[in-house]
Amino acid sequence: WRVRPLFPDGPGTRQDVGKMPKIGFYRNYGKTFKKPRRPFEKERLDAELKLVGEYGLRNKRELWRVQVVLSKIRNAARTLLTLEEKDPKRIFEGQALMRRMYKYGLLNETQDKLDYVLALQPNDFLERRLQTLVFKQGLAKSIHHARVLIRQKH
Repeated sequence: WRVRPLFPDGPGTRQDVGKMPKIGFYRNYGKTFKKPRRPFEKERLDAELKLVGEYGLRNKRELWRVQVVLSKIRNAARTLLTLEEKDPKRIFEGQALMRRMYKYGLLNETQDKLDYVLALQPNDFLERRLQTLVFKQGLAKSIHHARVLIRQKH
């Protein structure tokens, strides 16, 4: 008997010689959420449950996803703040980061320092979700109703 290849349609197999490999073979996505280090920390569990209820999230994974995005943005701002004021990398990437924050509606034009990026909280992101905006504008009776309206494409 012969050993079967791990990826029968992958590059380097006999039936694949001369063909381009499928793009699915090369895909490598980053993690979209990160579980907390301590799963049963009472204060964190209570705070998460409060946010999940307040913003009508489906599960805590949706909250963790927001926290990962926020941590990446804050990490970028922190590394830029370690550079000197006149450093071209800090100026260029700092302006790009601030422009993204304005576009997302997380900061306004008057908040033009990287320190404001470090002060962002998950609430700031959750306030910008369509579900929250639909509820706050009074188009839905509750935050959960807003989610249903969006899901049903109203």
